[in-house]
Amino acid sequence: MRRIRIAVVAFEGILPFHLSVPCAVFQASTPEGISPFRLRVCSAEGRKITSAAGFSIGTDFGLKELAHADLIIIPSWRDPEEVPPAALLQQLKKLAARGKRIVGLCLGAYVLAHAGLLDGRKATTHWRWAGDLAERFPEVAVDADVLYVDEGHIVTSAGAAAGIDCCLHLVRQMLGAEMASRIARRMVVPPFRRGGQAQFIEQPVPEAPTDRRMARLLEQVQRHLDQDHSLDAIAEKAAMSRRSFTRHFRQLTGSSFGDWLLSQRLSEAQRLLETTQLPLERIAMAIGLGSPVTLRQHFQRAYRTSPMQYRRTFCATQA
Repeated sequence: MRRIRIAVVAFEGILPFHLSVPCAVFQASTPEGISPFRLRVCSAEGRKITSAAGFSIGTDFGLKELAHADLIIIPSWRDPEEVPPAALLQQLKKLAARGKRIVGLCLGAYVLAHAGLLDGRKATTHWRWAGDLAERFPEVAVDADVLYVDEGHIVTSAGAAAGIDCCLHLVRQMLGAEMASRIARRMVVPPFRRGGQAQFIEQPVPEAPTDRRMARLLEQVQRHLDQDHSLDAIAEKAAMSRRSFTRHFRQLTGSSFGDWLLSQRLSEAQRLLETTQLPLERIAMAIGLGSPVTLRQHFQRAYRTSPMQYRRTFCATQA
């Protein structure tokens, strides 16, 4: 079987963690045997570069190697105010015109933006710099509330660990959910996280008895997604007013209860679509959305695909 060729771009001052994210997901070899990936780290600035941690990184591959890759990953960028090397931008433009799939993790989105690859597209980056990216590149539709954005041949992710989510998403697309889950288990991370950057934006999280009570309450909701969970009913169970519950919930999670509940239901729908052959009617009832029509509408809006197309792509029980 032909291995999928992955090229990861390194540069002077790169943070080791940012470089390690795609390298860990797309390992060339694993304890289980030979990986389906052929990974090469390609320097944008010479064969020997110095990381932000002070140690040197050496590689025999330069920017010409990008032309031989199936997937090109820019794992970050050292400074949002610095224009990346012209040779790198020119190579990315040329390869994008040839239909190569190019990924910008974290501040790597700036590199793609400088190359003009995000013009007229939706993109994301680390929440701290999302506003700056939108201001510098007004032709880019920046979404600061998501972990990654897949625009087909161009993909961007939020900061740090969101790069893992993005890379696992790419594995799911290329090789299916089973392979993505296997890699996630090896890395001891969840194979899929539904949520947004708002969950990770710096904000005070109160330590109070109500937090523990709310955690237990939300666990009950997750175990009984088929039931009706109105905001008034859940606030009453939390012994809080509707207004207080809404404010407290947003402080804790960064989202509304309604959005959180829908995300839990859609996550369970994904699991059922991947692992069972239950008809949509049964799945819709099991997750509390009532009808296949409602399930299709929410699923399409959240994942930009239909439930049945998702099942055809990721269902492990299908041959």
